Amino acid sequence: MASLTSLNFLLCIFLAISIFRFSSARKLTESEPQLKFQYHRGPLLTGKISVNLIWYGNFKPSQKAIVTDFITSLSSPKPLTAQPSVDTWWKATEKYYQTPSPKLALSLGSQILDENYSFGKSLTTDQIVKLASKGPQRNAINVVLTSADVAVEGFCSSRCGTHGSSVGARVNGKRYKFAYIWVGNSETQCPGQCAWPFHQPIYGPQNPALVAPNNDVGVDGMVINVASLLAGTVTNPFGNGYFQGPKEAPLEAASACTGVYGKGAYPGYAGNLLVDPTTGASYNANGVNGRKYLLPALVDPKTSACSTIV
Repeated sequence: MASLTSLNFLLCIFLAISIFRFSSARKLTESEPQLKFQYHRGPLLTGKISVNLIWYGNFKPSQKAIVTDFITSLSSPKPLTAQPSVDTWWKATEKYYQTPSPKLALSLGSQILDENYSFGKSLTTDQIVKLASKGPQRNAINVVLTSADVAVEGFCSSRCGTHGSSVGARVNGKRYKFAYIWVGNSETQCPGQCAWPFHQPIYGPQNPALVAPNNDVGVDGMVINVASLLAGTVTNPFGNGYFQGPKEAPLEAASACTGVYGKGAYPGYAGNLLVDPTTGASYNANGVNGRKYLLPALVDPKTSACSTIV
């Protein structure tokens, strides 16, 4: 089992230390030339990949719909008329593919419910991997989502989520690596760390929190973290793809742009975002079924700049 990267408290560092100032066109190499964002010659995920969801704990149907609509929006078969869209945001990852290969196509796969807390309400990293192993393991990203009443090793103290890879069971005599993601619902445990900007941060400038686009601070925060880790997973699935800095603590496609959601972002300010005139919610991407989401900036590998869609 290999855990590649965590969405830790880069956000808190981002808010607290003004030297790490970002904008939609910040050059990652300007102040840290030794930490150039680069390709390390390993494989990226390609072809048709199913995103399988393992729901651990108590989630309302409305909360599940927020996440499933987001996954569906990544590769919606029908172009969304409302722009900017989740699909447009995701297409930025195509810039990472340098050689002809089967085009990456994500789709919502199976959903597994574990409402009886089979491992209890306090999970270790190894148990997260065991949960991820319950999903299909070929051509898959298995996403473990833990509810607000579940504690996870390192959650809130050092990370909001993580991604990695593991070796699955034998299929026709062969073992295949599969990618996994874990993200927790931070609403009652640490929304200031893991659901900003929908909650005031525990460090840094105390600007008013933004209104969550789906009226659920915890799950809207989860979508941000799932989006960040999906981008990291497809572009650095096995630890030798695209990243900046040391392999043990890499900054990836989204985590290298922590805290940037719109143009003009700076510590404590998410950037210039769209605002729903009816609800007052802030967002930067439209999804299926009329959904709105807030999604992180992604590094453009050709320019080493954080690129936003608004």
